[in-house]
Amino acid sequence: MKNSEQMSADHVPGLFPIRAVSELTGVNAITLRAWETRYGLIDPIRKPSGHRLYTQEHIDLINRVVGLLDRGMRIGQINAETLAGESVEDDPAEDRQTHWQRYINGMIAAVIRFDEPALERIYSEALSYYPVRIVTEKLLAPLLKELGDRWENNKGSVAEEHFFGFYLRNKLGARFHHRSQTQTGPRLMLACLPGDLHEIGLLLFALEACDHGFQTVLLGANMPLDELPAAVRKTNSAALVLSGVIEPKPGVIEEQLPWLVTQLSVPVFFGGAIAAGHFDNLKKSGVQLIGKNIDTGIKQIAKTLDFRQ
Repeated sequence: MKNSEQMSADHVPGLFPIRAVSELTGVNAITLRAWETRYGLIDPIRKPSGHRLYTQEHIDLINRVVGLLDRGMRIGQINAETLAGESVEDDPAEDRQTHWQRYINGMIAAVIRFDEPALERIYSEALSYYPVRIVTEKLLAPLLKELGDRWENNKGSVAEEHFFGFYLRNKLGARFHHRSQTQTGPRLMLACLPGDLHEIGLLLFALEACDHGFQTVLLGANMPLDELPAAVRKTNSAALVLSGVIEPKPGVIEEQLPWLVTQLSVPVFFGGAIAAGHFDNLKKSGVQLIGKNIDTGIKQIAKTLDFRQ
């Protein structure tokens, strides 16, 4: 069913033109239009001029389509049911969406109660049934999004955020410490923007990059941008990957980031929750946007660096 809402403003908060969506998802505009008109998978908002505008929910949906295609599903097989998670080949459960949502709800409840044993029980159970990649995609990524929405809307406390952040940082840090050291691909340096202490997404990205054959140098949270050029050169990194989850201080994106790009001879990639909202300034800075989806972002980096595992 087509959305009849019409938008007249050129720039509407929370809505993105097709060029921005193409950058953030790695799907070209022609393909996006085909997914809308031929397959009915996307329902963008239309301005009176006919131009398409997309919400963050549209971007998330497009990333899910890309994930299904990467698993070998044909575009003609994808519909509302498969996008809801009912037919993902990696998960044999009869009611997959409800199954994963139970895990998510259980972990959210454990966070609210500050119940670490319950967190550990649910997380360990998921890992006992499914590969790490599936647990990351189906449990951790949506869990972080739901918790982030909860805290952003003041439904949760800072104490909850710190409690869960400490728990998951320890779990992922142990995985990162014991990761395979056999990677021979390009070396990626990864860091959060100055003032950004939310490094869990960056840890997940680093772990997935290692699984794809990349070498990684993880600098973590709150990294001063003026120290990165020397660090990139000393480590002979092939690219720099920056993460932005919270709104940065004035000048970071408009001034510091463009300066950083001019100091480096390697590509600078940028992903995270704030990428869509700062699309124009990020493009002006010279960084390459990879959005919020980890798998899509890694594929974009591999393509740019011409790396095939």
